[in-house]
Amino acid sequence: MNLNQITIPSLNVEVATEFYKKLGLRLIVDASPRYVRFELPDGEATFSIHLVEELPKGDGTTIYFEDDNLDELVKQLQQKGIEFMQLPKDQTWLWREAHLLDPDGNKLILFKAGEYRKNPPWRIN
Repeated sequence: MNLNQITIPSLNVEVATEFYKKLGLRLIVDASPRYVRFELPDGEATFSIHLVEELPKGDGTTIYFEDDNLDELVKQLQQKGIEFMQLPKDQTWLWREAHLLDPDGNKLILFKAGEYRKNPPWRIN
């Protein structure tokens, strides 16, 4: 099995589209204002946004994007006006993470885990 696509809800697909383009995603399907889909710079999975009348309640979804040059990526995004809730920080689970919200309040974590993403020291066999 392979992860194909993740779709998130948005109250304003056009605003969300501009935000994710700033993050470096490449728009490949534009059915604005109701739906868009992106390719990521790496990997085969796609990421899409669909229009909703109301956002889901509760904690929602957390979306993780990995980048080998996390600190440099964060600096570049800050120069584009992207605000972070947490700048890159080493975590006890051996990942380095930066946290931010998209325009609809979806939580994003930009991270670098390397080998530890799938093979932490506590991985079960």
